[in-house]
Parts: sequence; C-alpha cells; structure tokens
Amino acid sequence: MEWNLETLSLLSIPLISALVGWLTNYLAVKMMFYPIEFVGMKPIFGWQGLIPAKRRQMAEIEVELVLGKLLSVEELAQRINPSELTKAIERRLGQVTRKVVNDVMSESAPQLWAALPVQGKNLVYQRIENDIPNVVHKMVDDFQHNVAEILDIKELVVEQLVNSPSLINEIFLNAGSKEFPFIVRSGFYFGFLFGLPTMILWYFFQNWWILPLGGLLVGYATNWIAIKIIFEPKRPIKFGPITIQGMFLKRQKEVSEVYAEIIEQKLVTPKNITHVIMHGSGSAQFLELIELHVNDAIERYVAITQPYFALGVGSENYHKMKALAVKQIFDNSDKYLLYAYDYANDALHVGQDLCERMQALSAEEFEGVLRPAYQQDEWKLIVTGALLGLLAGFAQLYLVFS
Repeated sequence: MEWNLETLSLLSIPLISALVGWLTNYLAVKMMFYPIEFVGMKPIFGWQGLIPAKRRQMAEIEVELVLGKLLSVEELAQRINPSELTKAIERRLGQVTRKVVNDVMSESAPQLWAALPVQGKNLVYQRIENDIPNVVHKMVDDFQHNVAEILDIKELVVEQLVNSPSLINEIFLNAGSKEFPFIVRSGFYFGFLFGLPTMILWYFFQNWWILPLGGLLVGYATNWIAIKIIFEPKRPIKFGPITIQGMFLKRQKEVSEVYAEIIEQKLVTPKNITHVIMHGSGSAQFLELIELHVNDAIERYVAITQPYFALGVGSENYHKMKALAVKQIFDNSDKYLLYAYDYANDALHVGQDLCERMQALSAEEFEGVLRPAYQQDEWKLIVTGALLGLLAGFAQLYLVFS
C-alpha cells in the first residue's frame, strides 16, 4: 500500500506539470485579449489585455506593415465612377438640395424668395437638379486628384481600432483561430514531457527545490515553445515526406481570407471612409473642395439673372448666401452619401484585393500581420507562466509530498 501511494505521488509529477503547462498557456492567451478595459487600481495593481491596452501601437503597426503597403487611397479613389456615384445619390441629393436652396434663400433673401411664385421656385429647383450630375462629376474628379490630402488611411484605421478595442481583438482572434487553441493544447503535451525529467530527478534526489524549479521551467518553456512553433521556421523545411513550417505562416492563404474579410466589413468601409473625410484631419480640404464647386455652380445659376439677382439680394447677402449653401451641403453630406455605400463597397472591392496581395506576401512580410501582437509584450506572458509554474511546484511540494 505504501509503495502504491509513493508510486502514484511520483506519477502525479508529469500529470501536474501537464496541467500547469495547459493552465499557464490558457492564461497567457486570455491575458493577451482580456479584460478589454483596465480592471484594478491604476497604474500598477490590475490588468488590461495586452492588445486592447496597446491598441493604438498595434493599429499603427498594422497600417505600416500591412494596410499602408497594400491599400493605396489613390488607387481606391480611382475606382469610383462619377456617373455611377451620381446615380446612387442623385435622388436623395436632389431632395437635400431643395431643402438647402429653400433654407439658404429664406435666410439670405427672404423678401425676394417669398415674392417668387411657386412656378419660379420650381424652375430654380429643376435647374439645380439638372446640373447635379455635372457638379458631382467635377467634385469626384477633383477629389481623386487630391485624395491623399483629404483621406489618410492610417488615420482611418487607427481611429477605428482605438475607439473599438473589441474589433482589434476580433481581428487577431479570428486570424489566429487555429493558433491560439494550439497554444493552449500544446501546454498540456509539453508540460507532460517536461514533467518526466522532473519526476526522475525527484525520485533520485528529492531536494525541496526540484519541484518548484521544474514548475518554473514548465511554465516558461511551454509558453516560449508554443509561440516559436507558430512562427518558426518561416520557410518550409522538408524532412523526407514531412514539411515543417510555422503554423501561422503555413496557413497564409486561409488567414489572408479571414483577415481581409474583417478589414472590408468592419474597418475600411464606405461609412468609415466617409466619417474620416468629413471629420478627420483632411476635412478642411474637403470643405474647400465643396466650397469651390458649390460657388462655381451658384455663379452659373445666377449668371443669367444678373444684375437683377444681385440687386435683389445685395452684395453682402450674396456672399453670405454662398457661404451658407456650402455649409449646409457639407453638414448634410451624411444624408445623401449614405446612399452611395452599397455602390462604393462594390466598386472598391477592398477585401478581394487585400486578400490577393496578402497571399502574395513573403513569409517575412506576412509574419507582420499577427506577430507584432506577440513581440511587444510576449515576455510578460512567458514570465507570468514561469511564476505560475513556480507556485504550482511549491503547491505540489507541500500538498503531495509534505
């Protein structure tokens, strides 16, 4: 009976090592992503998932290594066809334009506008609506030639990911959907293997420090090896019929498809692009573009009524009218650009192009898609695993062998 109990205690060493390896790897993966917001007392006592905590740096790395090189705003802008865009927004833009004309004239020249009969107002509306395709075409052409000053793709991506920490988690978790479960499972297998020499040492020497040291090494090594196996070797290495390559790199085709789909559907979308154009660092340039073309259109509309229109409105009110029209067209842009989203999504086909270009990346370049998430703070995960292993070793020493 005594011999059986000692044997079972001895055999428990590799089993407990396996559990320690599994637990430390499981916690390492969870600590990368959760909690999304800081929990505890800042700045020291508490924790926030490594990726949500450094989402700005992560987002900037993603832009520099992947999106910034593969997606050109100039190229995307050239895919917008002015005629097709006009068809998509023409009806809603016409409705918005009628309201803008009515509001602007009521404020800038209330008496003149009130005195104009309904037929006269309808002629004004009709003339402007007939000219909408011409104005939109000119604006799109101008936008395409100045898109780099108006739309910053880095700003778009960083802003979206900083404001939505769960989205950057989703990108990494989905792209690494097979690698992260492997990290957890491998902890059990490697932990068991590392537990065998610990068991042998304990059988012969039974020094108190053997089990804590073994736990520390298990916690450290299982995390380190799991991460290495995912990304190393970068290039395929053949051993007879067996080909060895980092798991993530081996799945380049599949990962590219998942990654590109998320980017297209949730990040580089027509809605997000429009938001950055309207409210980002290039919004002033976009407002100038609208001002140029709206003023040009107004000059053409009133040209045939000069000097009667100028006399009726007055020089000061005329300039006020133009400024107000520009502001209203800009402020109401969301109302008509909303109708362009479906067309723009099909025209831009971001996902298809991004996927193909990611699949064509070299192994070293492709590694940059996910690896930055590990490299910046992976040492914290490995050290945490080692400390947990050390504690498990002490617990085993006092609970099983005391």
